[in-house]
Amino acid sequence: MAEIQTLHALLEPTVEGLGYELVGVEMTGAKGNLTLRLYIDTPAGIRLEDCEAVSHQVSGLLDVEDPIPGAYSLEVSSPGLDRPIFKVADYDRFSGERVKLRLHELYEGRRKLTGRLLGIEGDRIKVQEEGDGQEYSIPIELIEKARLDLEP
Repeated sequence: MAEIQTLHALLEPTVEGLGYELVGVEMTGAKGNLTLRLYIDTPAGIRLEDCEAVSHQVSGLLDVEDPIPGAYSLEVSSPGLDRPIFKVADYDRFSGERVKLRLHELYEGRRKLTGRLLGIEGDRIKVQEEGDGQEYSIPIELIEKARLDLEP
């Protein structure tokens, strides 16, 4: 199966050529039931027509390049208010926002964290935990999933 980074590199020029930012790429499901999900954005936001335009162009590119063996579904959507964070630069971009992190493994006794994103320092993400106010400096490679979290 194609790596996410390879898919992102393949699809980004087409998405940007249409005037959108390719926020991220996800592949979910199991063989025979795969879903390729693209998140797109613009400063003006995303409408259904934008998703349809990107889906049409990307479908053609994927048919020609055929980077994913077998059947899969393509979904194109806005990142939404609880936007997933894919790019390292976004940890600085969204500094000050509330985030939810899920880690690949335990870090200082935690696998999940919710708190205020304090930015990035070298190869570590800084987060002030919501419950006890403790600051964590988490290695980027430990982050399995990150997304903005709406205020409670």
